Amino acid sequence: MEEILEKLTDAQRRAVTHIDGPLLVLAGPGSGKTRVITYRVAYLIAKGIPPNRILAITFTNKAAEEMRRRLEAMHLPRGSTICTFHRLAARLLREYAERADLSKNFTIYDEADQLIAMRDALKALELDSKNFPSGKMLTHISNYKNDLVTPEQLAQLPQDFVGGKLVEIYRAYQKQLEKNNALDFDDLLMRLALLLRDDTELRDRLNERYQYVLVDEYQDTNHCQYQIARGLTLNHNNLCVTGDPDQSIYGWRGADIGNILAFEEDNPEAAGVHLEENFRSTPEVLNLADSLIRHNVQRKEKQLFTSKLSGAMPELAEYEDERAEAHGAAQYIKEKRHEGFEYRQMALFYRVNSLSRVLEEALRRERIPYQMVRGVEFYQRREIKDVLAYLRVLVNPSDRVSLKRIINTPARGIGNATVKRLFDYSENAGKDIWQVLAEADRLETIGAAAKTNVKKLVQMIHSWQVNTDKPVVEIMKMVYEQSGLKAMLAAEKSEDPAANVQELINSAVDYDSRIEKPALDDYLQQIALVSDADAYDEQAGAVSLMTLHTAKGLEFPVVLIVGVEEGLIPHARSAENEKEIEEERRLLFVGITRAQKKLCLSYASNRTFRGTRQATIRSTFLRGLEGLVFRREIEYEPDHNLNVADDLETGLTGNEPLSFIRGQLVRHSKFGLGRIQEAIASRDHPRVVVRFNAGGQKTIELKYAKLEKLDE
Repeated sequence: MEEILEKLTDAQRRAVTHIDGPLLVLAGPGSGKTRVITYRVAYLIAKGIPPNRILAITFTNKAAEEMRRRLEAMHLPRGSTICTFHRLAARLLREYAERADLSKNFTIYDEADQLIAMRDALKALELDSKNFPSGKMLTHISNYKNDLVTPEQLAQLPQDFVGGKLVEIYRAYQKQLEKNNALDFDDLLMRLALLLRDDTELRDRLNERYQYVLVDEYQDTNHCQYQIARGLTLNHNNLCVTGDPDQSIYGWRGADIGNILAFEEDNPEAAGVHLEENFRSTPEVLNLADSLIRHNVQRKEKQLFTSKLSGAMPELAEYEDERAEAHGAAQYIKEKRHEGFEYRQMALFYRVNSLSRVLEEALRRERIPYQMVRGVEFYQRREIKDVLAYLRVLVNPSDRVSLKRIINTPARGIGNATVKRLFDYSENAGKDIWQVLAEADRLETIGAAAKTNVKKLVQMIHSWQVNTDKPVVEIMKMVYEQSGLKAMLAAEKSEDPAANVQELINSAVDYDSRIEKPALDDYLQQIALVSDADAYDEQAGAVSLMTLHTAKGLEFPVVLIVGVEEGLIPHARSAENEKEIEEERRLLFVGITRAQKKLCLSYASNRTFRGTRQATIRSTFLRGLEGLVFRREIEYEPDHNLNVADDLETGLTGNEPLSFIRGQLVRHSKFGLGRIQEAIASRDHPRVVVRFNAGGQKTIELKYAKLEKLDE
C-alpha cells in the first residue's frame, strides 16, 4: 500500500486515506481525480474493507471501465461495484423488481423510443402534436421526474389549461410505458430514489451492502441522483464526493450545481480536500482557463497551478465565415501534424452538432482522417435499430415499440392494416400484444394469409427465446441471419448498413469477452445506457470531432474550439439569464482545459443560420483575455472584390495608444495595401490586425514587421 501512496501528492494522499465520514474532494481539471478515486477504492480494500461493500459511481461508462481496468492492474480482490447512476438503478430495479412493482425484463427506452411512446400517448388523448410537440412534452416530463414529481402529485397542484393537459399527457405517457413493460432514463433514477425513500427495509439492506460510497462528478448530479446518494448512505454517511463546480455543465438537463456547493452545509462534519495542481496543461493554457472562470460567481475559490514547463501561447483566430474557419482548422491540423503531433492527439470541439458538417467537408478535402464522437448516433441507425428490436423482443415480448418495428421487417406479408388491427385489438381488449400475436389465428378480423405469417413470426421468436442463454454474439448472428435482415441488407446498393451491423456484432464479441457472465438482457442494458463519450476511440489514428459537452473527461495534446461567438457560446437560449451564462462560461472552461500543449480558439465574422448569412460578434467570454492569447495569422486567397479604400464599418474595438490607429491605410512589403481593423496595445507584443487587398486579414507583430503609413 505504501507504494501506492508514494505516487500521490500530499493533497491526493489526504483524500485517499480518509476512511470514515463524509468527504468533499474539490478537484480542478487535470488534477488526477480518477487516480484519487481509484486509489481510494484500493486503499479501502487494503485496510480490510470487503470489495463488495464499496460502491463507486461514475458519470460515464467509459470512466467506470477505466477505473475497473486500473484496479485490475493493481491485482486487488474483485467485487467492488463501479458503474454509472443509471446502470446502478437498472441493476437494483431488476434485483428488487417486485418491491418496485416492476417486471424484471423491462426494456430501457432511448430518446427515439420515448418519442414513439409520446406520439402514441398524444394520439390516445386525441391531442394535436403541433400544439403539444412530443419533444417539449418529454422535456417537461423529464423535469418532473428529476424533481420526483409523479403524475398523481402533479394533478394535486393548481393548474391552468396547459398545466392540466400536461397532467393528462404525463399520465398517458406513463401508461404507454407500462403497456410496453418499459422505463425511460428518468424512470430508472426516479424509481430507485422513491424506493430508497419509501422502503426503509430495503434502504437499510442497501446501506449495509454499500458501506462506502464514492460519487464522481458530483457537480453534475440532479435531484434524483442527490437523493439516491443520500439514501444509500443515510445510516453510515460514508459518502465521498468528488467534483468541480467550475465544470458543472448539465444544468439544462436537471443537474444542480447547488448539490456540490452545499455539500458541507448538508454534512457539517465533512472533511475537505482541494486538488489544485494540474498535471495536464501548460501554464499558458491553465492561465487562460483560470482568467476565464474567475468571472463566475457560483463557484468555490481554487488556486490552480502546474509544474509543467512553459509552452506556446493559446491562439485566437478570426475568419470571414464558417467555411474559412473550417479551412483554417484543417490547415492548423496539418501544421501541427508537420510539427510531429499525430492525428489521434488532436481534437476539434464545437458547441452544437450543426457546426460539424462544414468541418467534416474541410477535413475530407484535405484528406485528414477524423472520427465523429457520437456514440448514441450509431445506435439510431435504421439497421442497428432493427437488429436490436428483435433482441429486445426476445427479452421483453411486451415491448410494443420493438414489435411494431420488426413485425413486417423484412417484409413477410403482414401489412399495415393487419398490424393496426392486431394492436387495436390488444388496446381494446386490454390484452398483452404478445398474447394477441400468439393467438392471432383466433381473430376473425385477420385474413388467413396474414394469420399464417404472424404464426411463423411467433414460432421463429419462440425458437430463439430457448437459446437466450448462449453467448450474445451467437444469439445476434442467429437473429440477423434467420430473421432475413442479413439477406435484406445484402440486396441493398449501399454496403454501409451491413458494415454497421458487423460493427454491432463486433461489440457483442467484445462484450462476451469482457463480462464474466454475459447475458442478452445485460448487453441490451449496456447499449441502452451508452453515451457519446463512450464512442471515443483513442487508438483510431484520427482527429476527434465532438461537442464541448462530449469532451468532458477527455484530454488531447492539441485542441481547437470553433464558433466562439455570441449565440453559440454563450448559446442564444442563455441570453439574459446569469445562471445559464455562467454555465456556458463553464462549458468553454471545460473545453479549454482539455488541451495539454496546443490550443486554438476561433470565430467567424459571418455565419449561415437556417440558410441566411448573418454577421456575428465574437464571444463576450473573450473580453479581458487579449493578453493571454496570440492572434493567429490567417492565410486567405486574394479577394479581388475587396477595396481597402472603402470606409470601415462601425463597431470595431481595439486598443489605440499605438502610433497606428484603427482605419489607417498601410502598406506591407509582402502583403501590399491594407487597412488596420484593430490596434492591440501590449508592452511585449504590440500588434495590429490588418485586412489586406491580396492577403486577407492578418495579425502583424509590430516588433518584427515594418508597416508603412499611407496618406489618403
